[in-house]
Order: sequence, then C-alpha cells, then structure tokens
Amino acid sequence: MDSPFIYDRYVTGKNFIGRRGDCTVLGNLIMQGEHVVFMEPPKTGVMSLIQQTLFNLRMAANAFVVGQFSLLNVRDLAGFLTRMGGTVLRTVASTPGEYADLIATHLSGTHFVFDQKNYSDNDQIVSLNWDPDDEDIMAMLRLPYRIARASGQQIFLIIDEFQNLEFTGEGDRVYKALEKVMGEIRGDNRPGCSFILCGSRVNAMKDIFQHRRFFYRMAEHLPLSTVDEKEIIEYVVRGFLSSGKVVERELLLGMCRLFRNNLWYIAHFTAICDSLSKGYIIEATLMEALGNLISIHEPRFASTMNSLTTFQVGLLRAILDGHTRFSASEIIQRYGLNSSANVKRLKDALMKKEIVTFDEKDEPTLLDPLFEYWVRKYFFEMQ
Repeated sequence: MDSPFIYDRYVTGKNFIGRRGDCTVLGNLIMQGEHVVFMEPPKTGVMSLIQQTLFNLRMAANAFVVGQFSLLNVRDLAGFLTRMGGTVLRTVASTPGEYADLIATHLSGTHFVFDQKNYSDNDQIVSLNWDPDDEDIMAMLRLPYRIARASGQQIFLIIDEFQNLEFTGEGDRVYKALEKVMGEIRGDNRPGCSFILCGSRVNAMKDIFQHRRFFYRMAEHLPLSTVDEKEIIEYVVRGFLSSGKVVERELLLGMCRLFRNNLWYIAHFTAICDSLSKGYIIEATLMEALGNLISIHEPRFASTMNSLTTFQVGLLRAILDGHTRFSASEIIQRYGLNSSANVKRLKDALMKKEIVTFDEKDEPTLLDPLFEYWVRKYFFEMQ
C-alpha cells in the first residue's frame, strides 16, 4: 500500500499544505510579467510552491506556457545557451521541422543552428557551429520574448540551480546581458517572459543577488514562509488515519521542532513511521524512524564534517553553542579559532560549503535541520 506521505517528488493539490499566501504573491508577480528569485536550501518546497501556483493559475483560466530546465550539470556557457534554447522552443513546437524554422526565424545571424544529427543522437534542439559570442548570448536571452510575442502566449521560464552559472566562468557576462534584456522589455504590455530563478545553494545565490546586486529591482526575491505547526500536525494526523493509525499530537509537535517545519524531512520521517507501525504510533516508533532517517543521511553528514579543517570545526561548535561574537578573544581562545582575521576566513569557508548562512545581523543559522541535530548529538555528543 502506498504511503500517504510523499517525499520523492513535488506535491500539489491536497498534499500541498500552507504557503497559500506565497502562491498568491508568486502568481500575481509572474502574471504581471515580473521576475522572481528563490534562494532556499534543497528540499524546502520551492518546486511544490511553483507547481501549485501554476496549477492555481490554470484553474483560473489564465493562458501561458511553461519551460523548465536545470543547470545542475552545466559547466560551460554553450551548454547553458543551448539548453535554454531547447527548453524555450519546446514550449511552442514539437517537431524537427518546427524547431528548424523557429531557429532560422528567431536566431538568424547567430551561431545557433538546428543540427539534425545532434537532434537524432542527443535530442538536442539547438546546436552551436562556433564558440558563442556576445551577440549569441543576447539573441538567446531575447528568444523567450520573441517566441512569446510570435505565439501570443506568456512564457514562464523556470531555471533551477541558477547559481551554477558561476561554474561556467561566464556568470557575470550572462547576468549583465540578462539585465540588459530585462531592461529592454520592462513596461512592454505585449506577451513576454517571466523568469523564475531558483537556487538551492543559498550563500551562492545571496552573493549574486544581494552582495554583488545583480538584477537589483529587476527580480523579486520571494522567501518561503514557514508552514504553521498546527497545519502540519493536522495533515500528518489525517495521513495516519487514512491508513488506520493513530498518533499523539504532542509527539508530532516535537517532530516539527526537530525538523524546523521542513516538509520534506517530515514527509520522509512520517513515511518511515507509517511503514514501522500497524496501529497506535508510540514514541518508540518515532525514535526508531528517526534512527532510520539518520542512517540514510549519515554518510553525507560525515562526509561534510570530514571536509572541514580543525579551525572550521571549532567555529561550527561555537555556533552550536549559541555564540555570535566570534572575534572576541575569549571565543577565539576557547574554540581554537587562531585569530580574529582567521574568523572571517572560517565564516566564508562554512558559507561556501553551504553549511551555515548569516542574516543581516550577522547571526548564523545551520541550513539543514537534520544535519544540525546529527552534528550536535553524534559528532559533538552534546546533551
């Protein structure tokens, strides 16, 4: 029997809980042609929010098409441009002939071509016959707008793992070109494109959008709201009841606090609980499920800790102990941080590894709640 708790894919409909206000805000922004940025840790619900928003817009009879691609494995500029081109063209075409015609119409005078062999062998719609230049970049970034106007349909283009453009070595070049394109189109009432830029490496995304200030006042950062504990608990109770099981709400409150209301971890955890029980779910069942969940993620957590230097481990311990003034001489001495100059390097290292992020007040937060629990209990053996 399938578990009522879904964690292996994004959720919509009855399985989507909370963040209804976020859906409304996102829907309003993209329907008005605005661009949106998400910078959230992995598996925190960004894609579920986007898909639920698109579902809501379709139910309201709004006309649009959606393209989506990921930069997870893209490491060069050509790969980004051709992947984007193929994604955009698939929103309005489906045959080789249509692809060839659209490339000839909208990308003429560039190094982009339709290569029948490359399409047959690799399913790649857009190919390059030379290294891309600045004109190629601008033409590709303008492509979704041109396609939208030609088809009369609004395009929503979702780019996942956007921060990986940094790995191409051409990130700044693309950001500046995209800013120029967004500036050209702003205020145009014809059908266009709304970019939804998503990144799971929080500090890398902050560096692009907040520290280096690319896309300033061009793309709206939409933080995910926290789902209410009561709504999570009611959803979990209903899920267990659907399979004939009962659990005390007080136990589920502890679950919410442990996972900091992270719905992916909660869904995975409750799915394990569901598989371990037949009737009344007791605290021992929850603890067994937590042990199972930790055993799944422990190799990843251990690898993370093994990648840290002794100084970095010391700073992490200071963070877990609740300190924020890391350059104070007492803290430097107690945690072996070496010097105040070294503290800045240590903070940058933990941020680059996406272990910790710092807010506007320079106060730290560990990005992964289960990692925080594991490192407290099993690595540092804190009570």
